[in-house]
Amino acid sequence: MKEKLVLIGNGMAGMRTVDELLKLAPDKYDITVFGAEPHGNYNRIMLSPVLAGDKTMDEIIIQSVQWYQDNDITLHIGKSVIKIDRFKREVIAEDGITAHYDRLILATGSVPVMLSIPGNELEGVISFRDINDVNVMIETAKNHKNAIVIGGGLLGLEAANGLMVQGMEVSVVHRGSTLMNQQLDQTASDLMLAELEAKGMRFLLNHDTAEFIGKERVERVRFKDGSEVNADLVVMAIGVRPNIKLAQDSGIQCERGIIVDNTLQTFSPNIYAVGECVQHRNQTFGLVAPLFEQAKVCANHLAEMGIASYTSVVTSTKLKVTGIDLFSAGDFIGDDTTEELIFKDPAHYIYKKIVVKNNKIVGTVLYGDTTDGRWYFSLFASNQDISAIRDNILFGQHYVELKNV
Repeated sequence: MKEKLVLIGNGMAGMRTVDELLKLAPDKYDITVFGAEPHGNYNRIMLSPVLAGDKTMDEIIIQSVQWYQDNDITLHIGKSVIKIDRFKREVIAEDGITAHYDRLILATGSVPVMLSIPGNELEGVISFRDINDVNVMIETAKNHKNAIVIGGGLLGLEAANGLMVQGMEVSVVHRGSTLMNQQLDQTASDLMLAELEAKGMRFLLNHDTAEFIGKERVERVRFKDGSEVNADLVVMAIGVRPNIKLAQDSGIQCERGIIVDNTLQTFSPNIYAVGECVQHRNQTFGLVAPLFEQAKVCANHLAEMGIASYTSVVTSTKLKVTGIDLFSAGDFIGDDTTEELIFKDPAHYIYKKIVVKNNKIVGTVLYGDTTDGRWYFSLFASNQDISAIRDNILFGQHYVELKNV
């Protein structure tokens, strides 16, 4: 008799865990998956290309509904689980469907942060989180003109770019003065601002949103300084937080996320958690690399191989945002104890900055040309002394190796 494994959350982290498990122990479990959205598992990272018209929904599906059937997985799509009964070991969906489990994986992901200000319930005020949001944006663009995107991070800029492609006039509202402040310093942000403005994107930096105004549909956005702009669509992209409500309601220990150990097990026996809902050693996760690593470790333990252990490692961020290459790692801002090595070519929108302390790299940010990002990161991660190559390091690995031959 096979053990019963239930997965709550049909997204990338949870389904990667199932995929890894099927490679290790294909016949060990009778698997049931609950997904709140009415699709198979799709690549959420590719929502921006769908919005920009570069991809279709079919092209970003990772596992089609047919795939679950082919792998004898019971799939409940469009069904949210509302209760976990840890004593009976069963989960209950909103329509009353129940599923018994021997082991349970929580992969409930994250929920978008929405500003709790007047008017946030108006039609046309949305997040940018799933395929439904993308469909709303594409439909709105057919009949409406003015879009406001709140949030100058990665997601906000991708939403703004996609809406421009769809023919809307877009303004990005950002509370601070630095775009993508988790990945860029002020100089790189200024280059990005200039490059995106040249493409027709508008920005309202240092603007704090106070209220959305409209009768049924949003019509205007008012800021705390009293100024207003017209808006037919407002997209909020100000961040996400771990979706822990189901776990909390079920008595599973949570802080910011669902607390897991190095095997991705929660404090409740036989219950695991992976992905953006997780908190591991005080850290929560948003990038795909650590989520896939968690999936591998979790699958290893579900297969009862028990040899893998999850460790949060220092990571770098390499992104292509609206066609612009970015790379950052470590402390790229620096302080009084650090030095900065800088290369700047504003005419070609290229900027490289290496932050050095005691002749060792402690951080780097690259804008426009990320060719040497991986090399800089390896020097940083290995704590290597760069004294011998310091004078030429900004010219890149190829140049340095030629000089040192």
